[in-house]
Amino acid sequence: MRILIYNWRDLNHPNSGGAEVYTDRVAVELVRKGHEVTLFCASVANKPDDEISEGGYRVIRRGGKHSVYGAAKQFWLKEGRGKFDVVIDEVNTRPFGAPRFVKGTPVVALIHQVAREIWFYEYPWVVALFGRYVLEPIWLSWYRDVLVLTVSESSKESLIEYGLRNINVIPEGSDCHVAGRQLAEKENPPALIFVGRLARNKRPEHAIEAYRIVKRSFPEIKMWIVGSGPLIDELKARECSDVHFFGRVSDEEKVDLIAKASLLLVTSVREGWGLVVSEAASVGTMSIGYDVPGLRDSLTQSQGVIVSEGPEFMAQGICNILRSDSAQKPRSTGGISSWKEVALAFERRISDEVLGVGSPSRLSKSAFCESLGQSTDGFIENPIK
Repeated sequence: MRILIYNWRDLNHPNSGGAEVYTDRVAVELVRKGHEVTLFCASVANKPDDEISEGGYRVIRRGGKHSVYGAAKQFWLKEGRGKFDVVIDEVNTRPFGAPRFVKGTPVVALIHQVAREIWFYEYPWVVALFGRYVLEPIWLSWYRDVLVLTVSESSKESLIEYGLRNINVIPEGSDCHVAGRQLAEKENPPALIFVGRLARNKRPEHAIEAYRIVKRSFPEIKMWIVGSGPLIDELKARECSDVHFFGRVSDEEKVDLIAKASLLLVTSVREGWGLVVSEAASVGTMSIGYDVPGLRDSLTQSQGVIVSEGPEFMAQGICNILRSDSAQKPRSTGGISSWKEVALAFERRISDEVLGVGSPSRLSKSAFCESLGQSTDGFIENPIK
């Protein structure tokens, strides 16, 4: 197939995150299987407007944070029409609206999560109200009659509330683990780690406050912050001399730090899935996170610990784990799908759409496992409280 993916960013964008990792890993696997993949995204400083990525797919960069959406439409109308078999419209808050201008070619929406509460963390109150109750419902209504792929049951439930009908769940994967790999020894004294963009909707300050509380009972414990973002100067100014800020690091260094840490702290308002939780599980590190959409799915699959929102609840959960000493023991890396397996399920769904086979209302757990050639044993039905 000739596949066009619209996404607001690629992996080279300074603000790239889990959605961009998902896009890259699936695109690479699709290319390996013989498909022709083109990613259309926003421009990046010091990167060419058109190039072939290391993974073998084409990257076209045009427009900026807001103008990329109009540029995407113009690309289709002037250059793309008739040259692709399927269009993947990836929605990150604001969609590209491909069903409105792509005619005669199947459109599949890839929606990691809805914004909802995130509006109120990232925008002024008036803008947040308008976005949450006017813009987002209108934007998502464009996708009621197209195949929608999402990454968690939580996101699926939210999308159903917006009136979307044809939703399939394909969980995220991880390639951090390597068969037979020797798991890293845990840091001693123990280290807590937060990995992610330092933005208000990720609530890194909650992780630091939880660490402060835990430190009263475990004075030797360490705190590592991996990532960059608009809050980094503010966080560093909060008397954080005992918190180590690594900034943005390579994937290899990130995985090494996660593997050495005793616990990964995830404090987001909401996630589509929570890729870093899967990455941690793949290298034998337990995660503890809030009972919010997306995180409850990834924490359940990885056998992590779910707590109520608030630094005090996070701290209590951390102390309970540290007292049991289970965090210092490398955990099993089983139960996490590889990106190759995720891409296979992704390929089969969009292939059905291109061929007009028809789309069931959901991809059941058993059907997903069957498409990956796995049993259902690794799927946990009920979250760990």
